[in-house]
Amino acid sequence: MQDSGRRKELGLFLRARRDQAVRADYGLPPIARKRERGLRREEVAFLSGVSVTWYTWLEQGRDISPSRQVLEAISRALHLSDTALDYVLSLGGYASAGPGSAAAATAPAHIQRLLDALDPNPSFALLPDWGVAGWNNAYAALYPSIATVSARDRNLLWLVFTDPYVRDLLPDWDVTSKRFLAEFRAEIGQRLGDVDVKNLVERLKGASPEFRAGWDRYDILGFESRERLFHHPAVGVLRLEHHQLSPSDRPDLHLVVYTPSPETGAAAQMQSLIAGTPQAP
Repeated sequence: MQDSGRRKELGLFLRARRDQAVRADYGLPPIARKRERGLRREEVAFLSGVSVTWYTWLEQGRDISPSRQVLEAISRALHLSDTALDYVLSLGGYASAGPGSAAAATAPAHIQRLLDALDPNPSFALLPDWGVAGWNNAYAALYPSIATVSARDRNLLWLVFTDPYVRDLLPDWDVTSKRFLAEFRAEIGQRLGDVDVKNLVERLKGASPEFRAGWDRYDILGFESRERLFHHPAVGVLRLEHHQLSPSDRPDLHLVVYTPSPETGAAAQMQSLIAGTPQAP
């Protein structure tokens, strides 16, 4: 992302988090008309130990260069999580950018072999922009359209927010989609100015009111392994644990692996699905 784009994104993010802050958490009374959320700029500046003018310039995306210490102080004042702090620092130029958009669109052969070896656990490889670069038979059994969806739309975020099958597959779609969006934003950082990422975001804004509303909330979350629920039309509810890792030789790829939750019938359910699923290409 160019410097002007980073400054603008940083300003918008700080403004959004300032507006969302709960005043009671700071021992502050509601603003006029009983507004319980939102801090004034001068309040954030005071809590951060910076001048109101300097903080205002930051929110306005002015051509200034805040120090790492200033960004850390503002993040503490806004009660940001460690993941959100990393995001702020990346926009300030104090964290390395994610891999560029020139990564190959498909997983290399050795990564595909690893995915295949993970059967019957549904597994797939994600590019930096969340494009799906490869998958195994178990994942094709869980989501049959992965092999036929167009390359342009074979993106996890796009599918979550636009594919009716995926919405039906996730009984907690409202919660999961918001979490995915917050994780995506945390990971994308300095790449928000890349053409491919900008196009994806604009397409999603036009295609999904839920994405549009979520994007404007500026939520940031780091990935955490967790149990996921899937309601598959053939086998009913699957309880799977969601894990993510990156190969040492391809840190630009995230491998997502779903394993059966303990003491559930998920392993047998997956075996049943795979038995009736054609081989993935």
